[in-house]
Amino acid sequence: MPDVIFPGPEGRLEGRFSPPPRPRAPVAMILHPHPQGGGTMNDRITQALYKTFVRRGFATLRFNFRGVGRSQGTFDNGIGELSDAAAALDWVQSFHPEAQTTWIAGFSFGAWIGMQLLMRRPEIRGFISVAPPANMYDFSFLAPCPSSGIIVQGTADEVVTASAVQKLVDKLRTQKGITIHHDEIRGANHFFEHELDQLMKSVDNYLDMRLSPDSPIR
Repeated sequence: MPDVIFPGPEGRLEGRFSPPPRPRAPVAMILHPHPQGGGTMNDRITQALYKTFVRRGFATLRFNFRGVGRSQGTFDNGIGELSDAAAALDWVQSFHPEAQTTWIAGFSFGAWIGMQLLMRRPEIRGFISVAPPANMYDFSFLAPCPSSGIIVQGTADEVVTASAVQKLVDKLRTQKGITIHHDEIRGANHFFEHELDQLMKSVDNYLDMRLSPDSPIR
């Protein structure tokens, strides 16, 4: 899990990167929660998502948004952070251009940034959004949502309301050509304080299905 520093739009960005274990290995990028709420790439959910993709043989990157840890710049309300994410993906692709597919995973604020990146990068084939803040940010940019993915939400989330996430899921499910999975983790708060195992079981079950050679979702 080497420390890496790579160029971002506002100076250097700090990350942890697990290199591709084989030619054409898929790429995964993990995005952390809100910088102003203490979110960093070392958040336990961000790390758990990172580890599951590493175990599955992905070239996997997690990094600190601008102004977090050793990443330069200052918080930019999501606009700059989206540019950071695009630059991070560019960096991986610069030396691993033959990746067969790319996945994006994000927690809370990171889920919002990740779903915006979906709209700009057609190579992203799947997404994992944990507690996307549908009651705090506008998700209407997903018109249409270009990829299938899973949204996981805690029923006792005190930050992101389960009803707002359900509304987002319902809207995305009206769209043809993609499949949106939605798992609710009973009793889980925003940080899945006691339910991290259930959260990751949901994620891993979904990845088992999607990455299977005979997956119904391409």
